[in-house]
Amino acid sequence: MNDKLTFRIVLGISIFVFIAVVILNRKILPVPEHIPDFVYQLPKLNAFINGTCSILLMISLYFIKQKNIVMHKKINIAAFILSSLFLVSYITYHWLAKETAYPTGNPMRPVYLTILISHIILAALVLPMVLMSFYYGLQMDVVKHRKLVRFAYPIWLYVTITGVVVYLMISPFYQN
Repeated sequence: MNDKLTFRIVLGISIFVFIAVVILNRKILPVPEHIPDFVYQLPKLNAFINGTCSILLMISLYFIKQKNIVMHKKINIAAFILSSLFLVSYITYHWLAKETAYPTGNPMRPVYLTILISHIILAALVLPMVLMSFYYGLQMDVVKHRKLVRFAYPIWLYVTITGVVVYLMISPFYQN
């Protein structure tokens, strides 16, 4: 597969995910009358996955600095799989659960919204970068991989860390 075709596939996946998240957040799709109990545990699972990905990303950086490409690759694949699981869980939760709003009168609301908005925007932007950097890494195109990861890594790390922060800030307001 060439870079142009891969880029088109990555762009298609990224646009599809973005549209799916927008549709689910707008509650356009029908929601079943009975919401399974496990759905209300998904935000906690998502925070755990994000926290684990943060740790894996830092371990991955350590291994590449040690020039241990095999472990670097294994750790990144684990982080990618967990991030994919996160996406499925996130979409499931936002499709089925009622939206939780941060209380209007709470003095921390501006801080929460700033973190949340930056998290959402950067999560959307980093997806195609992560997918392309994985492609280059698996192809052992080190020059392109490094060039892209220089931007993708700190953004992906920020997104995983702020995912946990957002959860910790909103979780007291969840209702089952």
